[in-house]
Amino acid sequence: MLSVSKLSFERYFERVFEPVSFRLEAGSLLLVTGVNGCGKTTLLRLLAGLLEPSEGELTCHEQPLYAGHTPAIKDDLSVEENIRFMMRFMGQRDAETDTTNSGLCQAVIARIGLAEVAQQEGRTLSAGQRKRCSLSRLLFCDEALWLLDEPYSNLDREGITMLDGVVREHLDAGGSCVMTTHGSLRPEGFELQECYLQSGRHPSAWQAA
Repeated sequence: MLSVSKLSFERYFERVFEPVSFRLEAGSLLLVTGVNGCGKTTLLRLLAGLLEPSEGELTCHEQPLYAGHTPAIKDDLSVEENIRFMMRFMGQRDAETDTTNSGLCQAVIARIGLAEVAQQEGRTLSAGQRKRCSLSRLLFCDEALWLLDEPYSNLDREGITMLDGVVREHLDAGGSCVMTTHGSLRPEGFELQECYLQSGRHPSAWQAA
């Protein structure tokens, strides 16, 4: 599904991170770790096709879904309106009416744990609620490859468990995922590959386990 060979990116004539190589098959999870500023977000943006690599080769057989670490929701819309907007943007018929597709929007709101605040504007939500709302797109997207940038940030334990369940269902269905994280926020109970990203400002080479 995804193949990367000696991939790197330069900014101001300096490598952001040391070259990385890995393969990601269907049903697999790759966890990208490393210190703050080592280039984890840059790597995901390369995989998403938003940046062009300076070195190496990248082959992606799927159109990926890229979810950045900043929640992509509109402050002036309610939770339900935000989700309906995302659904409509991503081609879901249920965005237009509750009577089609078995009320998918309401099911999504319940699954992400925001039923009690479904009518609140985005600006009134906590950081964790905003993150849940943004991650709701994972429940109705068609893309087989997910690129998730620090998806656990701002989530409480219940939110982390919810996200783990969504990712597990995606992998079990034959999808794949590249996820960045830092510190102790990691997916639990998964078989995964791990790539520790080394900053290009340091001479040590990339390593993967």
